[in-house]
Amino acid sequence: MSAISRRDFCKTAAGLAAAAGLFSIAVPELRANPLGLPIGCQTWPVRDMIAKDFPGTIQTLAKAGFQSVELCSPVGYADSGFAGLAKYKGSELRRILADAGVTCVSSHFTMDELRKDQQGRIGWAKDVGLTQMLVPSMEGPKHPIMDDVKRAAEEYNRIGERAARAGIQQGLHNEDFELSQVNGKRTYDLLFRLLDPKLVKFQFQVSTISDGYDAAQYFRKYPGRFISMHVQGWSAKTRKIVPVGQGTLDWKNIFTAAKSGGIKNYFVEMDLEMMRASVPYLKQLQV
Repeated sequence: MSAISRRDFCKTAAGLAAAAGLFSIAVPELRANPLGLPIGCQTWPVRDMIAKDFPGTIQTLAKAGFQSVELCSPVGYADSGFAGLAKYKGSELRRILADAGVTCVSSHFTMDELRKDQQGRIGWAKDVGLTQMLVPSMEGPKHPIMDDVKRAAEEYNRIGERAARAGIQQGLHNEDFELSQVNGKRTYDLLFRLLDPKLVKFQFQVSTISDGYDAAQYFRKYPGRFISMHVQGWSAKTRKIVPVGQGTLDWKNIFTAAKSGGIKNYFVEMDLEMMRASVPYLKQLQV
């Protein structure tokens, strides 16, 4: 089974939530526990809601117990429900988030928009108050050779260098290209050697356990190389996404390893009802 893409696992989670019935909204103002970090969520799963009402969606996430969010760029993700964010000035986005009691330091951008206008996207990020800019993938070929990986790493190091000069930490998620192999070696592991640890940090997608990528193992194997993670529960028995705290993942082990990995924030990323159902567990999890 291939690693679950952002779109695939959201669809899977949505189906599970529908089968299980709706969960009640969690009590607001929950106190985050793991690593003393705020309980965060990625906004991709609620993109349809954001397209209709961004302020209202942020209020909904806050009421569900989320204290931080990770956005998606209104340029690179315009066709996915985020185009409407462009109508707000950075100061207005900050106010909407602050009014809901939510912080935001990170957003996803596409490689295409950074290639075309990185300085413009950095400007938007700074207006919003971001300190981290992530890409979901470096978009290399599906079946790369070593030269492909080297070229992709060289390009992204240059992007990371320009971001660093602006006071922004560039980061890399792990989807598609990063999950490929070169001569029997994982492209992902090759990138840890080729990407400058000062210029590029990594964001781990926990659901890649479906393809054998263990979060705790990677955090310990590459200490200090990570900045954040996308969090999903996982059942090895059913091979399906479940709320955090359910399923077979050892979350104490993952969050303990995250300390050495360098994790500074984490974002739950599933269907909204599963994200809501994950909050009580994260609230009480002691690491």
